[in-house]
Amino acid sequence: MNTDSGAGSPAQSLESGTGKNYPAVRRLFRMIIPGYPAFNIYSHIARKTTALGPLCVATSVSKMPGWDVEIIDENNYRFPGPMDDGGRPDHAALQEMRKADAVGFYGGLSCTIPRLMQVAAFYKKAGAFTVGGGHHLTALPEEALRGGLDAVVNGEGETAVRELLETRDAGGDFEKVPGITFLKEGRPLSTSPREPMEDFEPLPLPDFGLLRFARIRVFPISRIRGCGMNCEFCSVKGRARPASPERLLEQIRYLVEGQGAREFFIVDDQFAQDRKETLRFCQILREYQERMGLSLFITVQIRLDCARDTELLTAMRSCNIKCLAVGIESPIDEELRAMGKHLVAADMAELARTYHRHGFLVHGMFIFGYPMRPGVEFKMSGQERIRRYRAFFSKARMDTVQVLLPVPLPGTEFRDRLQKEGRVLPNSEIGWEYYDGNFPIIVPDEPLTPEDMHLSMQALMGGFYRFRRMFGVMLHTIRFPLAMLPLVNLRTRWRKWYRHWRNDVIGSAGYFIMKKWHKAFREGPFRDKLLRGKAILEG
Repeated sequence: MNTDSGAGSPAQSLESGTGKNYPAVRRLFRMIIPGYPAFNIYSHIARKTTALGPLCVATSVSKMPGWDVEIIDENNYRFPGPMDDGGRPDHAALQEMRKADAVGFYGGLSCTIPRLMQVAAFYKKAGAFTVGGGHHLTALPEEALRGGLDAVVNGEGETAVRELLETRDAGGDFEKVPGITFLKEGRPLSTSPREPMEDFEPLPLPDFGLLRFARIRVFPISRIRGCGMNCEFCSVKGRARPASPERLLEQIRYLVEGQGAREFFIVDDQFAQDRKETLRFCQILREYQERMGLSLFITVQIRLDCARDTELLTAMRSCNIKCLAVGIESPIDEELRAMGKHLVAADMAELARTYHRHGFLVHGMFIFGYPMRPGVEFKMSGQERIRRYRAFFSKARMDTVQVLLPVPLPGTEFRDRLQKEGRVLPNSEIGWEYYDGNFPIIVPDEPLTPEDMHLSMQALMGGFYRFRRMFGVMLHTIRFPLAMLPLVNLRTRWRKWYRHWRNDVIGSAGYFIMKKWHKAFREGPFRDKLLRGKAILEG
């Protein structure tokens, strides 16, 4: 589905034949989602979707009188969008096409911060007002303000960015805008905190039509903000704040009927936090699909122990929630305790199989080599860890997996703990661009080394996503007619066949993604940076 929104509103006009000196009839707010620093294992899916947070902020700004809005997602950006020599959006050309008066930046992913700073510096030099938000910028606002941003929003941005633009236009004092940080007399000043939103009904629905030069196939939507789990390594904190099920359904209706959407990802950290209303949402979504004659494909993030809730699972299946992304984290009990998890490994495989028995596809998310808390004595070699993980993958019948390394994200208790222990590799060598979970950023517990962690992660992902799974695709395709015989229980037979065929398709496609990523790693400078970073830590 192409969501390229074109050049702007009918009220806009260019000077004849120049493409320059755009008259100040209406002003432009350009929201930028900065690109990954290089190819990584997320690049493939990033070209099919976008980030929901900046989309919500941009939509809110689009309702302001006198402002037009567009979104440039550098990870989902295609021809005919102007590109530089590196294949990224050419922001100089975009400014020439139409000058942005204010530019927003999404700083939710640490690995994109160097690119964010580079682009922000360009726009600030071009005279635009620059504002950013997201977990990384909130944790380290001074770095951002000295690197090209005029203001950082601390928390939700839909109202804060509007108030910033209104205050700037009126020549007012930024100190009166709650929930922001800016430089005053050369020093960062944070205003009074802004209360988290409780009522989401006044907000406009996210407008995917604001995206330029993008193609969306997997549409992100949301109902619940916040997460009450308070995991040590996670930057998402605070009490869960839900919107109504009707609001989430309205997002789906708008996209199905206006954009032709069929595949959705509900990005809430825990889909079932608000259980009663979650059940009601499943009911009204099922009724909507039956009324429209649709069968959607919906992915959610959910806790593993929700597998014990049979009523919830039945309701989810009835409304075409088909894929579950589950934060299993580790099959090793000591690591689970260090993370603050409340499950034991012996129970987790059976819970994952319970999801399978209810017909769900299960995507397991893991963190390899999580360091123990002080005072805990635990040692395990990389090879033994690999063996434990592979045994769990098999026993739990994982459909797909994602194995990442521990990332000490700014603003988390995990980073504070490891920095006090002197185990975070220095930013002077291992910059933010490596904070994507694919590179060792810390010194792990003995006997592991950073190199062991990296090789182990590669072995696990490379062992799961293999070239030989392509033969499984061909075999399942040939066997399809036989799989449907005898002509009874066709739906059950279809689901069983589709699961195996789909998993082998993804498994073989993942092989090529991993191969490309390994090539980028080999040709990159990380190994030399790692050696220098370790030498600095060792003194």
